[in-house]
Amino acid sequence: MVLGWLLLLAAALAPGTRGIKDCVFCELTDSTSCPGTHMRCGDDEDCFTGRGVAPGISPIINKGCVRTASCGREEPVRYMGVTYSLTTHCCTGHLCNGAPHPTGGQMAGATTGLALLPLLPHLL
Repeated sequence: MVLGWLLLLAAALAPGTRGIKDCVFCELTDSTSCPGTHMRCGDDEDCFTGRGVAPGISPIINKGCVRTASCGREEPVRYMGVTYSLTTHCCTGHLCNGAPHPTGGQMAGATTGLALLPLLPHLL
């Protein structure tokens, strides 16, 4: 019984850290907002937001899943006839690339875990 409660607590504390997670996907765009759709990432992938810049032109963005080894890399990408320098910014929480501030994912798990913390002495 105690083991079951501890497993439940561990699951609540760490959503999105067990490998497979959902991320927001959005094609390259020059729009400042990228509502996107949800996509499932693999075990060796993180959510990312790509930010591209080119001299004298508005920036571009895209979102999705990328292999962890590609996080933080800068690479050239062509969009609308212009070559941009695109840098991949990764995050590890469930849907962490969907909003500019934490509204879910790991933050929600931490809140749930903290709410369950007072129950721990009663479970042991």
